[in-house]
Amino acid sequence: MKYAVEVTETAEAELDAACRWLRDEYSLAYAVRWREGLLDAIGALETFPERCPLAPEARSFRRKIRQLLYGERHGAYRLLFEIRERTVFVLHIRHGARRHLNPPMESDDDE
Repeated sequence: MKYAVEVTETAEAELDAACRWLRDEYSLAYAVRWREGLLDAIGALETFPERCPLAPEARSFRRKIRQLLYGERHGAYRLLFEIRERTVFVLHIRHGARRHLNPPMESDDDE
């Protein structure tokens, strides 16, 4: 049975930002190949997304946020996603060297 896969606006924006950086640092051709590979990795979440381990953020957010690593060693990106019923929601696409996400602080100023 296949899962539907949806990429959130936040993850799409992070993907675009990563592609721009790769284009500027390497080349347009490299950025295009990288993007195509990442989109293939996202597409692969249609089948058995539970194969991916829980992300370190899962404990802080108290949700079953999983991660799929894409890339090699110091250049790897983490695809953070959550499974809800039969849909995989890609929440973030973050470089592996970045700090882990923390839940937003709740304050009276946010109301």
